[in-house]
Amino acid sequence: MSQIRLMPYSTSFDIGNAVALVRASELSYEEPGLIEAEAIREWGYDRFHFVDAGGTQVFLAANDDCVLVCFRGTEVREIEDWITDTRMELVAGPMGGKVHAGFYDALSKVWQVVDEILRRMDPRGSKAVFLTGHSLGAALATLAAARWHDIGRRVKAVYTFGQPRTGDHSFARNFNFAFMPATFRIVNQNDLVTRIPPRSFGYSHLGTFKYITSDGQLASDIQWWQRFLDSWNVAMDNVFQWAEDGVGDHRICQYRSFLENQIRPTETVDLRANLRRFLRTANRLTGITIRPRRVA
Repeated sequence: MSQIRLMPYSTSFDIGNAVALVRASELSYEEPGLIEAEAIREWGYDRFHFVDAGGTQVFLAANDDCVLVCFRGTEVREIEDWITDTRMELVAGPMGGKVHAGFYDALSKVWQVVDEILRRMDPRGSKAVFLTGHSLGAALATLAAARWHDIGRRVKAVYTFGQPRTGDHSFARNFNFAFMPATFRIVNQNDLVTRIPPRSFGYSHLGTFKYITSDGQLASDIQWWQRFLDSWNVAMDNVFQWAEDGVGDHRICQYRSFLENQIRPTETVDLRANLRRFLRTANRLTGITIRPRRVA
């Protein structure tokens, strides 16, 4: 597993952060011991917690700059259960809207523990908090951001992959008012899970939309996506007859592969160049000449 490095000061969509978080989401399906070893030895975090309660799993990793909160998602074989799940009803949730009963119940099973861990990892609320997840984990990351918003906890960004619709129109509207510029909902081609629960049940999508096209590009044309959805206007009870490719497109490994391909070799981080730019800016703003010290 490649290293995960987040840019805590980025204020918009950052492909490096997207790649780091999709790698974290993929790793969340591994055993807790392996996740912790990666977080501590490979990613450079010095604090780690894995929470597992009532079937909901999430890990938190922190360093001096940021906290990563990553919810484990759903295996592809469990997708059909979502469509027929009786907990698809909408219930009162955070931010003045209604949300998927099953998703909200899943988050509630770990919420108090996760909130307490975050308080210990970031007692002053000064670190950049990143939330992420794939599939069910994407829905839980969104709901966690909403709950933290309600209690005044700042969230830096939310990146989700293959997210199902999570709440009603009121929830989506209120969430977008607070988080639209910092929430990025990434959809891979015909990913089936992003189409459930259906809009006819009162559900709406949220966040800034990013779409992985069939030729591996990352697009943001929501009108094009709407035309695509209209072309797939079929009954939900026939969904598995037409969506075999949609199940494959939901796999986290596909999201990771496509996003990694967005990083060109010329975009690798040059620490010396970044330091030189920082020093030039500091010199211009302060009028004091600052030079890096040579290390023998």
